[in-house]
Amino acid sequence: MANQVRKRMVVWTIALATPLFGGVIYYFILQSLYLPSEDLFNIPVPRNAEVIQENEIGKSYDWSPASEENGIPFGYELVLKFNGWKKGEREGASVVYTKGNKKIDLISTTKHLNILKSN
Repeated sequence: MANQVRKRMVVWTIALATPLFGGVIYYFILQSLYLPSEDLFNIPVPRNAEVIQENEIGKSYDWSPASEENGIPFGYELVLKFNGWKKGEREGASVVYTKGNKKIDLISTTKHLNILKSN
């Protein structure tokens, strides 16, 4: 009987630890796909996004996962949230993200991403 209890404990431990372990791995994989942009309040930017234009208020990127209809991918939303950015109102292709007193206007159109400092 004690042997059965041990087996159940092992099974339950594995069953509970697997999603937790998977979540930790998912978190680190997601984080590795994005880099903080120092000139844009350290907001995470997709590693494989290609800068096509920049000025003092922001940058434009070619990034194939971006979509006007669907916005940014769920994984990118999670990374922003993990890094303390709060999603605000969405108006068309534009979503304002805030972190403390910093604001970023993230505009997602088909295969294109604009990240702009906002007042």
